[in-house]
Amino acid sequence: MSLTLSAFGLLTRARLGKDPRRSPGAVSDLVTSHLSFSYGETLAVDDVSITVPGGTVTALLGPSGCGKTTLLRLLAGLERPDGGSIHAGGETLSSPNRVRPPEKRRIGMVFQEGALFPHLSVAENVAFGIPRDSAREGKVEQALELVGLSGLGTRSPASLSGGQRQRVALARALAPGPDVLLLDEPFANLDPALRVELRTEVAALLRKLGITSVFVTHDQEEAFVMGAQVIVMRDGRVLQSASPSDLYSRPVNRWVAGFVGEANVVPGQGGGEAAETLVGPVPLAQAAPAMCEVLLRPEHLTLAGGGAWEIEQLEFYGHDTLYILRGEEDQRLLVRAAGAPQYASGDRASVRYQGPPTVAFDA
Repeated sequence: MSLTLSAFGLLTRARLGKDPRRSPGAVSDLVTSHLSFSYGETLAVDDVSITVPGGTVTALLGPSGCGKTTLLRLLAGLERPDGGSIHAGGETLSSPNRVRPPEKRRIGMVFQEGALFPHLSVAENVAFGIPRDSAREGKVEQALELVGLSGLGTRSPASLSGGQRQRVALARALAPGPDVLLLDEPFANLDPALRVELRTEVAALLRKLGITSVFVTHDQEEAFVMGAQVIVMRDGRVLQSASPSDLYSRPVNRWVAGFVGEANVVPGQGGGEAAETLVGPVPLAQAAPAMCEVLLRPEHLTLAGGGAWEIEQLEFYGHDTLYILRGEEDQRLLVRAAGAPQYASGDRASVRYQGPPTVAFDA
């Protein structure tokens, strides 16, 4: 997928020039305030207040059933909230008493399956939702060029690969010039290699376009690639909102620590700028209670030959090796080291912490 300057410029001008109420170049924050929604007796979205900064991509990250797709449907106007409100550009899109219809929200949406119309050509799919005027054909061509599908407008969706169909779905969402773009796990059904390739290209495209975007995923790596901000949800609630680096290094609790990456959480004795742990002293980002649990990321632990730990298993990934260690009282540790294995299963090793100040949780 290549973003040409001409296509980018034309699409941006079309997007910004449609609504006379908006100043040129204005980009809207997307804000929810105490948003809630239930399916019968099931509370799917529980008092959610978030801000998606204008012109940036926010990733909604959480396990299946946590409410992230329901939240996306509320943003799109496909569901009416039971409580709270949604605002964009200072305008109210949803409240319990008033819901602006989806077609009047200037919001584009890309679904997990693409949801293309099989009886329409690629160009006709992209044209869906664009007013019938003299500029329509040009906007379709610009959108297809933007996602790297120039010349495929006459093709049937059935003749395309899975990655190409998702690009068509993205072009269809971008063609009307939305203020906000919503993406609901759009790469979930692609094979791993194509998924990695496409998410990298789409992340770069959205940053260049500067469209306020919300990207739903249950994959931590995907969330970190796509989002300038990552919001972690569980059981309908927001647990933490932060940049990928802050989320990884300063998770708010033990559950978030394990969900956004591999985590050793070990007993510690705090009370100051360091905690004593089973791998020795560990520096802390902030003072911890006397009895605490300390987060040790596997890549911040180092091995040396001989010691109290036994290497029970190892997994070689090419760029690094994961060691699974067993200690006294059946304690377990994960340790990641760059390169090929330096130790074998059954070897004894010592472990120490060699990383930045980390976080500790109440025991």
